[in-house]
Amino acid sequence: MDISFKFDPEILIGSDTLSMAGTIASRHGSRVMVAADHGLDALSINRLKEILEDSGLEAIIFDGIEDSSSVEMAENIVELSRAAHCDAIIGFGGFKTQIIARMAAIMAPMRITAFELLDGRSFQSKPFPFISIPTEGMDAFSLTGFFITIDPRSRLIKSIRSPNNLNAAVIIDSNLINFRSNAAAFVLEGFFSAAESYCSIRSNFFSDTLLEKALNFYAKLLRSGTANGINTEVFVQANFLSSVGSFASSPGAGTALSAAINARSSIAKPLCSAALFNAIAERLVSARPEKMARIASFFSNTKAASVAEAAASALENIRRIMAALNVPSNLKEYKIPLDRITAAAEAARSLDFVTNSPWTVSEEEVFKILKEIL
Repeated sequence: MDISFKFDPEILIGSDTLSMAGTIASRHGSRVMVAADHGLDALSINRLKEILEDSGLEAIIFDGIEDSSSVEMAENIVELSRAAHCDAIIGFGGFKTQIIARMAAIMAPMRITAFELLDGRSFQSKPFPFISIPTEGMDAFSLTGFFITIDPRSRLIKSIRSPNNLNAAVIIDSNLINFRSNAAAFVLEGFFSAAESYCSIRSNFFSDTLLEKALNFYAKLLRSGTANGINTEVFVQANFLSSVGSFASSPGAGTALSAAINARSSIAKPLCSAALFNAIAERLVSARPEKMARIASFFSNTKAASVAEAAASALENIRRIMAALNVPSNLKEYKIPLDRITAAAEAARSLDFVTNSPWTVSEEEVFKILKEIL
């Protein structure tokens, strides 16, 4: 099988890679808008500002993005960046910050609103170079030509197409990784996302190679048996491999459903993913037994009598680990009305990439999953 692969953007991973932010940003102009997470400590923001200024750049800081912020905040960033004649946008913070900053980089040269972008406005000009500095790690959409976010008008998940030349660089500094809730839930979410992409109908030799390594790293973290003290160096390596693997393959239905539940509730997305894990994994065992058996081998060297038994043992290991790490396997304690989630889940099921899931993501199956976890 022939393989032709060109990788972009530039990615830096490791300890203190933030120090390279000025060198990288200076390649894209002299003035930079930093769209920062409000939850970041002042020392981290000031450090980034000093690094940029030491490279001869003028840095304009906007640090008002919170987990509850609407995507409309991207318009504020656009307005400030245009007024300051910025040449590039840096997203510095968690998942919500990355989404809003990414939207701002697309919107800025086009002079369009967030709602126009959500409604599928076509690209008419080159986006601002976007430099991502994530503090919660990368996700399944960090490198793809699209990403998902919440439409504030309906609280439903929508997919936004992303220009191929949007991402200029990704800087992942393991010293900046901050788990705002149960750290084990973040690891499980990464493992869940990698497993879905590994079992996708779009998986291939290249994605399998990356995702098997990512899953092995995640399994190593989960086998440590503690919800605290996660090795961030191992986490960012797994996270990176998973993100590139998802780019080469495809995210799955569980990723979409997790985002949909998060959009309609106050529950952190990693916990939504963890709650969906068992239900989705059961379907992956049926649809991709060989691959789930391979995943099971990352937890145990015991040889099963058959592929089916090995795949089933993956579920057993996952359930045991979730219990040991005190990560809820459902969302029943939150008492979320099924009616509140049904429409959101249906919108998520309709997203294009969900069709790449190896099991039939029917309306009936999605409703059954919701009843299992809510």
